[in-house]
Amino acid sequence: MKVISMKLADLKRPERNVRIHTEKQLQEFERSVEMFGQIRPIVVDENNVILAGNGLYDTLLKMGRKTADVYKYENLTENQKKKLMIADNKIFTLGIENLDTLNAFLEDLQGDLDIPGYDEDILRQMVSDAEDVTGKIAEYGVLDPDEIQGIRDSAAKRAEMLPTQMSGTSEENPNTVTSELIQAEQDEETTEIKKFLICPKCGEKIWL
Repeated sequence: MKVISMKLADLKRPERNVRIHTEKQLQEFERSVEMFGQIRPIVVDENNVILAGNGLYDTLLKMGRKTADVYKYENLTENQKKKLMIADNKIFTLGIENLDTLNAFLEDLQGDLDIPGYDEDILRQMVSDAEDVTGKIAEYGVLDPDEIQGIRDSAAKRAEMLPTQMSGTSEENPNTVTSELIQAEQDEETTEIKKFLICPKCGEKIWL
């Protein structure tokens, strides 16, 4: 199987699609195509019905594109087609960001944070807060109460800002992905959720 070029006019939407594409997601698709081009093919069956890539298809149409890169399957059973559609939409959501690497990349970009899929202002806040918290952790033990409360307030604010931006397509549990500096732990004997910071240098938990 190889990638071929096909006219968008020859492709067909499926009667039913597992994924609902939000307007925000389509906007981010468009940003990605404008920045990088089409980085993955649309997948179709022998009748040119789209099995994977409906959001990309809609985006390319909206942008006025005439053709797209396509993978074409010609020997799948109807069950295999449905399985492919389900798997394609689910497998990606099972992954989570490696936040250590993400933050390192953000720092490497040195302020160039126009990245499809993310809000630039929130990324700038993440970088700024991470630098501030790292500095404060280095001074832990000599902080006055006002400084400690400031870190707690900043952590709470960041936890409120990040869920919809750090959850892939925003469908994962927002409590599982925030910043590597902010995490939550549930006491086994109670329902109390305790928040803590993790020192990026030594890995020690600092309870808030």
